[in-house]
Amino acid sequence: MSKIDVLAFDLGASNGRAIVGHLDDKIITTTEVHRFANNFVTLNGVDCWDINNLFENLKLGFQKAFEMGFKPQSFGIDTWGVDYGLLDEKGELIANPRAYRGSKDEAMNDAIVKIGKRNIFNRTGIATLNFNTIYQLNQRVLENDEELTKAKTLLLMPDLLGYLFTGQIFSEYTNVTTSNLFNVETKNWDFELINKLNIPSHIFSEIDYPGHVRGNIKKNIAEELGIDSIPLIAVGTHDTASAVAAIPLNENYAFCSSGTWSLCGLEAEKAIINDLVYNSNFSNEGTIQGGVRPLKNIMGMWIIQECRRQWGENLSWKEIDKETTATKSLGSIINPNYSDFFKAGHMIEKIQDYCHRTGQAIPKTIGEISRTVYESLALMYRNVIETLSDLQSAPIQGLNITGGGIKNVFVDQMTADCIGLPVLTGPTEGAALGNIMAQLIGLQKVKDVHEGREIISQSIEMKKFEPKDRSGWDQQYQKLLTFLEADNN
Repeated sequence: MSKIDVLAFDLGASNGRAIVGHLDDKIITTTEVHRFANNFVTLNGVDCWDINNLFENLKLGFQKAFEMGFKPQSFGIDTWGVDYGLLDEKGELIANPRAYRGSKDEAMNDAIVKIGKRNIFNRTGIATLNFNTIYQLNQRVLENDEELTKAKTLLLMPDLLGYLFTGQIFSEYTNVTTSNLFNVETKNWDFELINKLNIPSHIFSEIDYPGHVRGNIKKNIAEELGIDSIPLIAVGTHDTASAVAAIPLNENYAFCSSGTWSLCGLEAEKAIINDLVYNSNFSNEGTIQGGVRPLKNIMGMWIIQECRRQWGENLSWKEIDKETTATKSLGSIINPNYSDFFKAGHMIEKIQDYCHRTGQAIPKTIGEISRTVYESLALMYRNVIETLSDLQSAPIQGLNITGGGIKNVFVDQMTADCIGLPVLTGPTEGAALGNIMAQLIGLQKVKDVHEGREIISQSIEMKKFEPKDRSGWDQQYQKLLTFLEADNN
């Protein structure tokens, strides 16, 4: 197997990375060449993404890679799901893409009245979440939005960034499945849903799959950056799809991609449409193999990230961890998916209000608040694992966690104690590795995902956490179940 380098751009809702992947004799190594912050901004009262800043940082990633002596033979881009940009008839971006944090329940409720909540789920297999692309677009329809009227093309975020480099228009499968507009039977955009909501049907482009070579960087951009005009390869453009692709999953283990969001689930060949999935508000999102991931979206590190923003970002994560470990365990808990926690701002007060409303002690110190958040996340993982066991009619035997969240080994051990099962962690840069894998498949250097996972398993170090202290967790879990039932009514 020959040596080869590829460049992976992995953008989350809080930061982005440019990572060179090296394949050499069936071992993949990575080098981070650029890292940058990514936060939505509010312009004229609308939360949106600064697309020019993102594009410039991706260009800087190219420059840094080439300056460091790397010569990647392709590149791929993955981001979070659901958000998109609109192009006009000249192919120019009409405005900065809106950010999902600004989504409203009104647009979701309107669509549900017109089409039916269960009907939307049966067609798309996606959980009812107000930020899904279908509801974002319905909001524009209800507003008689001029930008939507002008639009000729809709591109999800990673496809939009790829378009800026290559001019190629495609919509990649894994991210399309997050939109709530992909029909699980026809394997295409659900134009019946689209038409019922009066969303312009002509704005949706051809769906392609990971491994498709889309086209090369425009000559003028390559010359501007002083780089080779290498091809863009469609990867699992939804970051969770890429992250899960990189996990060397053990049999009967669930996965959890831990970052701003935690997404916990399984892999399956086709969408699972039944009462359990629907009532649990699970989604069927795409895999890079063309299958699906039945999973649950959990507000993950977002909650503690927002708390840290209030404490002051000069407070290090190491200091927060120190306060956490010094605080008594199993105090107050929250439902991390409670709607108030979705919006940015005043997160500490929201946590305290939730605890007060549910008759619990109010966490005040850094350690008490962080404990509340972390233990609540672990309890939510347990809830998802129990549902997944019911879904496959066989007990889940462990949890494999990937992503930046695994750096907190204290939380990794806490999770093992809570769920009463072994926890495997790794890889940390799961999304980047899955991105790299898809590029290598597209370049015909790796046969398929199975071979890619074997290579990754030989290339990384996994850590294992066995349950140690399970006392008290069962009582806390019963408390969470009570909160989940109350919050869903």
